[in-house]
Amino acid sequence: MSESVDVPIARIHPDAKLPTQGSALAAGFDLYCVERVEVEKGTTEMLPTGLALAIPPGWEGQIRCRSGLGKKGLILPNGVGTIDADYRGELKVLAHWIGEGQSYVVEKGERIGQLLLKRVPNVNFIEVERGQLDETARGDGGFGGSGRF
Repeated sequence: MSESVDVPIARIHPDAKLPTQGSALAAGFDLYCVERVEVEKGTTEMLPTGLALAIPPGWEGQIRCRSGLGKKGLILPNGVGTIDADYRGELKVLAHWIGEGQSYVVEKGERIGQLLLKRVPNVNFIEVERGQLDETARGDGGFGGSGRF
């Protein structure tokens, strides 16, 4: 059984479109750009959705790249963007152009990212001495510590 969560959402731009699911089992909700934006080679732009939302406490929003745009070369420079439960500003999607050509034009109404909602656990950090940490097979090996690099 899947959990349900109510998320209040407001259109703060007259052309804003509410997030949509591409299919009944899609994990993410497509986000749409409310204006035409040109993203030049090697630059990052904030693509406006015209939406603001109130994510409930205990939840976070994650903005992820759409695979079709990533394949073209329009990526999220931070990998996954996080929207905290106390943020009430406009939802924007960071976009960075690394593809062919000098720029990519995001058209008004184009799908620009996906929104996922995830639970955030209550976390209590408990300070201990280094020797009190559990031993693992990897140990304190850094990048490549598993022996593959």
